[in-house]
Amino acid sequence: MKIKRIYIASLMGVLAGVICCLLLNSGEPLPLKVLANIFAGRVLIGFVIGISGLKMIWELHGILMGLIVSIPTAFGAMMGANALFGKWELFVLILIMGAVYGFMIELVTSILFKAKVQ
Repeated sequence: MKIKRIYIASLMGVLAGVICCLLLNSGEPLPLKVLANIFAGRVLIGFVIGISGLKMIWELHGILMGLIVSIPTAFGAMMGANALFGKWELFVLILIMGAVYGFMIELVTSILFKAKVQ
């Protein structure tokens, strides 16, 4: 059922956003606008994975959606970067982690909960 997939993927996106913000904020605190941008980006990854109807292998689907959706988040975070990360390092980190979180969201949604793309 499509609605089940949207709910599961979106909930996993919220969880990924919380985890990502906690991990990034464990050292020198990042500005709130950067954390909010990153959290919203992870939630959006989950939602986009849930609503996407692209027929491809689930691994590639999660990675691709994670990368695409993380591009605006990475640019936004890069503009508010502090001394902890360089601007380009934060940009690349967010893109890579977007792909990782997209993969994990798709893994849980498609394999664990068996809510495949219809």
